[in-house]
Amino acid sequence: MSIPQITVGHGPHHVYVLHGWFGSADGWGLFPTYLDGEQFTYHFFDNRGYGARMDERGDYSLDEVAGDVMALADSQGVQTFSLIGHSMGGAEVLRVLAKAPGRVRKIVGITPVGASPTPFDQAGHDLFYGAPDNRDLRFGIIDFTTGNRNTATWVNSVVEHSLSHSTVEGFRGALVAWATPDFLAEIAGDEHEMLVIPGEHDPALGEAAVRQTWEPHFPNCRIEVMPNAGHYPMFETPVQLATVIERFLAD
Repeated sequence: MSIPQITVGHGPHHVYVLHGWFGSADGWGLFPTYLDGEQFTYHFFDNRGYGARMDERGDYSLDEVAGDVMALADSQGVQTFSLIGHSMGGAEVLRVLAKAPGRVRKIVGITPVGASPTPFDQAGHDLFYGAPDNRDLRFGIIDFTTGNRNTATWVNSVVEHSLSHSTVEGFRGALVAWATPDFLAEIAGDEHEMLVIPGEHDPALGEAAVRQTWEPHFPNCRIEVMPNAGHYPMFETPVQLATVIERFLAD
């Protein structure tokens, strides 16, 4: 199976970059333009049902995503690599870690979910599980998770990207995968270096959340809050996001 991806850079340190629920391999705004292509090679990856892989169907599980990432690395002759995951990509990079810890160098989670189920109250459940079929609910999620502080023009652009870069089936399947993972026991205590970047204005997956879902379980996990950002620092603060990530990966 040939897996399309977008490559940035040509450096010796390979990094696989996994998008969030509303994203895709080319849904990272200006963030990729600020990356150091001399030190790193970044591989921006599409899940099945997303982006260049919208026609590919599957079960949309975390295991499927992790298997596809490793298959892509194998096809490129890359044995060890670092991982970046945004939002739902947090659970995905942890799943790669669970399946192939010896291949992983470092992990970055950007406003990430973890390896345990995301708790929803009834209103939250209705909002998120209704979003695959409802544009207005998608808008509400983006606006809420960035603190109701950004222009509607930008919020609409993220919504439109999700509508044009993912199938409803893939979007719905991805939700089940990221909202219901339950494999923390497989990786708790793992000593890989991890950087978790919550947004200052993210009410859903901000600092308080990641201090519960990531920090207590991984002894070499550090948290760096991104000022002036909500759930989408790749759009809200792309220069600082690139700086913080590369400082960690190069350390």
